[in-house]
Amino acid sequence: MPKPSEPLRKLGFLTIGLFDPGDPRRGHESTLEVIQLGERLGFDSAWVRHRHLQYGISSPVAVLAAASQRTSRIELGTAVIPLGWENPLRLAEDLATVDLLSGGRLNPGLSVGPPMHYDRVRPALYPDTGDAEDFGYERMRRLLGFVRGEPATDFSGTEGFEVFSDRVQPHSPGLGRRLWYGGGSLRSARWAGEQGMNFLTSSVVKAEESEDFEEIQLSHVRAFRAAHPDGERARVSQGLVVIPTDSASPGQRAKYEAYVDKRTPRTASPQGPARMLFARDLVGTSEEIAERLYAHAAFREIDEVAFALPFTFEHDDYVQILTDLATRLGPALGWQPRG
Repeated sequence: MPKPSEPLRKLGFLTIGLFDPGDPRRGHESTLEVIQLGERLGFDSAWVRHRHLQYGISSPVAVLAAASQRTSRIELGTAVIPLGWENPLRLAEDLATVDLLSGGRLNPGLSVGPPMHYDRVRPALYPDTGDAEDFGYERMRRLLGFVRGEPATDFSGTEGFEVFSDRVQPHSPGLGRRLWYGGGSLRSARWAGEQGMNFLTSSVVKAEESEDFEEIQLSHVRAFRAAHPDGERARVSQGLVVIPTDSASPGQRAKYEAYVDKRTPRTASPQGPARMLFARDLVGTSEEIAERLYAHAAFREIDEVAFALPFTFEHDDYVQILTDLATRLGPALGWQPRG
């Protein structure tokens, strides 16, 4: 576990990729520029969110395909693709293709469950099969099998001049070990471990056995590793919202603090019928944030992070935050940038 004397091994960041509906290309270009900056700063990984029918990245795999051609080293992840919007076989083809194009740098993060606002989007998304769709773990098992090379059909061979495979093509052999599950409950943590996946734990968890965020997140990390074949070596990445202010201007600091103040009330107690509990955003100098992280029960048991960038900031704000993460906070946690 990372104590002040033990270094953070991997430092990543997560961006939502918002854009102006009047100029969507500019927003997507900004996301790609942020990923390129992350590589120059030595980050280990860059992750993108999804936003369907919103003004954010709706096709993270396509965006990462573009990013793979503008970078050469940084790992590229999704956090997360909600599988309810996807056909597992088709997604397996896309993931393998981008992984090969990137040179084996893709880290797909995934989750299960019905699409958000399903009753409203079902007529467009699944007009004929909406009542029959399975949005549970079986959908994920199909994807895992396809990515890992299990048969997708009982037919293979030559038909005329065309050659057919019984497995998803292309196949990227290492991709199956780089699939992540984004989970916020004990059940999902255990399930991800049983499937041999990696585990993404974010700033949102279900308040099932406690109302203490750190205690809950720690229980998820331990449950995942207890169920995983690799045990304590199983990979976990933590995704808190972290905003260092070391090189921020007075105006930026004021904006960041106002953003955190607005979001803090929701962290006081579980929210909604699902009892979702949110972590507090961390804002301050890198020294202050490092101290708070070392006191965080779950952080002390992981050695990888993908800190989430705030949703609504400007490009210049992300440049400042990423620069401070890489040059101030990362080193304060014992991390060293990759060359």
